[in-house]
Amino acid sequence: MLRTAMWMVRTAAVVLVGISVFAQPPHGPVAFPFVVAAYALGVAAIGGWAVLDVFPGPARRHPLLLPAVVGVVAVSAGAGCTVQNAGEMVALSCMATVEAGGWTRLARGWTVLGAGVLAVAVGTLAGGLDRAGAIGYSLLLLVGLLAGHNRRSLRVQAEQSAAMVQQVERLRVEQRRVAVLDERARIAREIHDVLAHSLGALGIQIQAARALLAEGPEPATVGQADGVLAKAQRIASDGLAETRRAVHALRADTPPLDEELARMAAAHEERHGAAVTVAVTGRRGDIPAEHDLALVRTAQESLVNAAKHAPHRPVDVRLAYGDDDVTLTVGNPLGPSGSGDFATLNSGYGLTGMRERLLLLGGTLTAGPVADTGDGTAGTDGAGGVANGGAGVGRWTVTARVPR
Repeated sequence: MLRTAMWMVRTAAVVLVGISVFAQPPHGPVAFPFVVAAYALGVAAIGGWAVLDVFPGPARRHPLLLPAVVGVVAVSAGAGCTVQNAGEMVALSCMATVEAGGWTRLARGWTVLGAGVLAVAVGTLAGGLDRAGAIGYSLLLLVGLLAGHNRRSLRVQAEQSAAMVQQVERLRVEQRRVAVLDERARIAREIHDVLAHSLGALGIQIQAARALLAEGPEPATVGQADGVLAKAQRIASDGLAETRRAVHALRADTPPLDEELARMAAAHEERHGAAVTVAVTGRRGDIPAEHDLALVRTAQESLVNAAKHAPHRPVDVRLAYGDDDVTLTVGNPLGPSGSGDFATLNSGYGLTGMRERLLLLGGTLTAGPVADTGDGTAGTDGAGGVANGGAGVGRWTVTARVPR
């Protein structure tokens, strides 16, 4: 539509110039035929220009074809405008320089301007146009070229703005896609952590029930097995409820961290018959929900590990609120056959998942055997290894730290 509008304006200009020039045609045996020839040549060149604009194939194959046609318009109209009573033809020459100013190759545009100015100069010498008129016409052609340059700059800016808008839109789409992927990853971690905890505890209870049933069909043994299976059923129900909460991301009703740890300790004692001590130190305060949840999942995974690899052994849970971070430490004595190889129920992916979760929050996770100092605490060498001079490797400790 813009191209059509431009050509309608150019056609109207050609018609108006013709009417204005030939309403009072120049006198003289040479002037009139010269003006007619110049106008006709200009109109023919404008027609060729229009054809090349609508069908750009030939112009692409021959890059100099369009500049030559536009140059003919500038030269013919520039020469014709120097004749008396034909000064309006300078409008056609200006139309040509405006077009030339919009080209990418500036040299071609200035060449068209130079050809038009030269035609004005030659026409002035031949037709007797005064110097002021020649300078005025030349300045008009220069103004047309500069207007074309300005139009091209505006067009380039508009194209760049449109490209920038498209880029911003693509960036928004990509951000939305990344946000969706992050949310999926978060929900996947939630489901994994819930299922790893629940299924791990459930597997331990099932193993205990099978061990009891293997001892024989005595009523006492069957009763104990039935109690273990009842615990397993409660664990499965709790795991299903926690999975639903994770899927729907219902974190608003999450209790404080120390209360959640106390509840988990009591559940662990009931399910596995192992004493759990919870100690909280430091100034309690609110921490981000994601950090709170990461520590809860770390405690769950650690308790499952303790029940699996050190059954019926006491577990110490320590929560320390610092000025800049919160540290959770879960430790338990190694089992009778403690070899230091403590994979989780899913072959170690639980610890990997906890470490990834904490890293995303700017936290850290260390896990491994440490030396038992003999007073119920564990000593390390400052790098997560066993302290020299300790009583021997006797405890497994998981330490998670998140910023406040």
